[in-house]
Amino acid sequence: MSKKIYDKANSIIELRGVGKKREEIVDRLTSMMEDPIVRKDEIINNALQDLAGGGITNNDNGEKFYLRDHVVEEMSRLKPKDYLRYIRYRYSYDMLPSGHKTAEYPPLVQIEPTSICNYRCVFCYQIDSRLSNKKNGHMGVMSLDLFKKIIDQLEGKVEGVTLASRGEPTVNKQLPEFLNYMSGKFLASKINTNAYLLDEKMSHAILQADLQTLVFSADAASEPLYSKLRVNGNLDRVVKNVENFHRIKETQYPNSKLITRVSGVRFNDQQEMGGMEDFWSKYVDQVAFVDYNPWENVYDADKKGVTQPCSDLWRRMFIWWDGKVAPCDVDYLTKLSNETILDKSISKIWNGKMYQELRANHLSGKRNGVEPCSRCVVV
Repeated sequence: MSKKIYDKANSIIELRGVGKKREEIVDRLTSMMEDPIVRKDEIINNALQDLAGGGITNNDNGEKFYLRDHVVEEMSRLKPKDYLRYIRYRYSYDMLPSGHKTAEYPPLVQIEPTSICNYRCVFCYQIDSRLSNKKNGHMGVMSLDLFKKIIDQLEGKVEGVTLASRGEPTVNKQLPEFLNYMSGKFLASKINTNAYLLDEKMSHAILQADLQTLVFSADAASEPLYSKLRVNGNLDRVVKNVENFHRIKETQYPNSKLITRVSGVRFNDQQEMGGMEDFWSKYVDQVAFVDYNPWENVYDADKKGVTQPCSDLWRRMFIWWDGKVAPCDVDYLTKLSNETILDKSISKIWNGKMYQELRANHLSGKRNGVEPCSRCVVV
């Protein structure tokens, strides 16, 4: 019985293309430590104390907050006046889960514009017909009205908003309107795409939307490996679309702060970082691999015997296309929750019975009595 742990907080296992800007950012942050506003804000104060090397974190594991490489790059694109606002988000995302503490809102909310995907990647739950067969009711696209309702609740309360989850966001033809509505409202907004449907209209919508990060999901730099992993994909078409996006960004949006990243799932030994970087780096700012999490068969897997609590219960919320709320996307059939934002606010769900009972079960060693948590390795 495998007990390999999937550490959600450290899922990026390799990242290339990050500059050396850490010292300048840390110096600017720590110079703010004596500001009375900072000293009264527990989260920001804890974060800056840790960065200065003299703090004790609000953390049961004795860990200290630090700026990960991709966080340094994200902050380098921000205006210094937004640093403290961003640090509040990042500390909440990185440190509150390990201390098993919650705020009024989740640090990050993932919204799926659609659950439909044009790919059937070998490591993805889209290969499970219980999800992808339209007859089962899990497939659909989010309406613009519902998206606006979600964004209106999050604005001013949450900084981390990612458009991605079970499906491919660009399948939703209203995605440009989604992006326009959320533009300028969040410091840590991101969208993931396989780039197969990334046409010129969608490229302009993304570049006009004041997003922080655009992730192109690609796991190889050559055929036939790409198509073996990303079934129904076409590497030539994806490369053409990514190259075209890069051209538009460089020629028509020269002041864009958008970070572009090619990110692949490290699934087998044939995938090699050097080749990925050589191939993709001319089109994007960063190239990364994330660790493989065996979620594509979680409901049928053996129990894993993992007793550590899952950090997602304190880190993020997932909102499906129809307004249903899930505590994680490993539970892609939504067995753990019957909550929906159609009749309850995001804050009330985050602090409500479903989340409280799940957290209590994970903290009291009862994770193996919860399905599908017992068959999952995410911590």
